[in-house]
Amino acid sequence: MTEYSPINSQSQSVSRASSAVKSGQAEVDNSGKELALTAAQAASERKAGDIVVLRVTDVSYMADYFVIATGYSHVQVRAIASAIADKVEQEWQRQPIRTEGKADASWVLQDYGDVIVHIMMAKEREFYNLEAFWGHAEQIEFTTADGA
Repeated sequence: MTEYSPINSQSQSVSRASSAVKSGQAEVDNSGKELALTAAQAASERKAGDIVVLRVTDVSYMADYFVIATGYSHVQVRAIASAIADKVEQEWQRQPIRTEGKADASWVLQDYGDVIVHIMMAKEREFYNLEAFWGHAEQIEFTTADGA
């Protein structure tokens, strides 16, 4: 008869879970990147300016990716936010966990958990300068809807 040891069982269980997480890590990371690129593409289709995708996994615990885009009017900022929400829901079957700032539309934030989208008026973007604040994050290559 074999002896059962709860300690060994727990450590084996943790070990298996740990390796499962590690093996799935690339898949999770890739889905976050693809969701961020989907959001960036939707912003581009609504003529957002200066779209930047940052991989912040190594420098922030808040999210894995940030998408930052500029809208040139309050109406455009809202339209970009709506286009992103629609495209992400259509392609990823996900809605933002939380959306902030849509009423004022100077800075709309959409939180998808692993991806946070910032759509800002030019004045707010210049003032808060998120790219400089997160400057040590890796910038992800992104091709806009018009191919630029």
